Amino acid sequence: MSKLKSPLDPAAQQFVDRLLASPVQGPETGTPEDARRAFRDGRRALAPALPEVARVHDLPAAPDRPAMRLYRPWGTADRQVLPAFLFFHSGGWVSGDLETHDNACRSIANAGRCAVIAVDYALAPERPFPAAIKDAQAAYHHVTAAADELLIDPRRIAVGGDSAGANIAAVLALILRDEGRPQPCGQILIYPATDFAARTASRAEFETGPTLNVAALEWFAGQYLPNPALATDWRASPLRAASHADLPPALVVTCGHDPLRDEGIAYADRLEAAGVPVRRRHFPGQIHGFLTMGGIMPETMILIGEVAAELQRAFADWRDDDQGDRAS
Repeated sequence: MSKLKSPLDPAAQQFVDRLLASPVQGPETGTPEDARRAFRDGRRALAPALPEVARVHDLPAAPDRPAMRLYRPWGTADRQVLPAFLFFHSGGWVSGDLETHDNACRSIANAGRCAVIAVDYALAPERPFPAAIKDAQAAYHHVTAAADELLIDPRRIAVGGDSAGANIAAVLALILRDEGRPQPCGQILIYPATDFAARTASRAEFETGPTLNVAALEWFAGQYLPNPALATDWRASPLRAASHADLPPALVVTCGHDPLRDEGIAYADRLEAAGVPVRRRHFPGQIHGFLTMGGIMPETMILIGEVAAELQRAFADWRDDDQGDRAS
């Protein structure tokens, strides 16, 4: 993977320089609550001005589902039925919530001209694997069942997320396929974690950072997986699924300066080999986590534009397929 080596993006370099000069320590040095507080504070400090949307509606947790937050894009008519993007946040399965990704979800809703439904899934170590996966299933089933009430088109729902959230989205697509349930129309996997047992060149290359490092990855894994043997369970490591055929088209985003880079590339390779349409977007000078750094990273808006364009393609492709089916 050395051919992917590239200098840091200038804004990323400035961020890394400030980080290295600060006393901030990684999540592996503290408690889960310390990690959550640091992640929350960091996302707030790095976010751009809050985008205005037409509506934000919180869906409280219920016995059969986690809490969610629904965003309707700016300029949307009150009763307009929209396609939807079911979004799972990053944070190493330990951190992150509806607030840490509020800004990004608003931006994606506006750029993608779709509803975004963010999922407040179970966090480890209090609720370890597979609780987050079960919450993802429950969220997807609720959204499809309550589509009329939510004013979304149940046939045009994409799934996705960043980092740990991309892992959850990838596993959800595999589970829905295996259950024979209606598939999402697309999957958006932003610098995904796909293999807990990976020993890749990018993990070796970025063992100490510059931002996410291997010590933090191992700490997150220890919180999420109560038994280390679960690292090879495909519901934790979707790269290890027996088959990747018959899955939704995917956008796979990777970063050049990211220990997860190679497993994201490997997942795109595996999908393509199984016949799944894959669109790849590699940011050679970027670091892990830059989706939520739009206040300092100009490339964040390029990433959001790429996500929006892929969502629009997925929603349009469904319409084209549906029209073809009707014509036949």
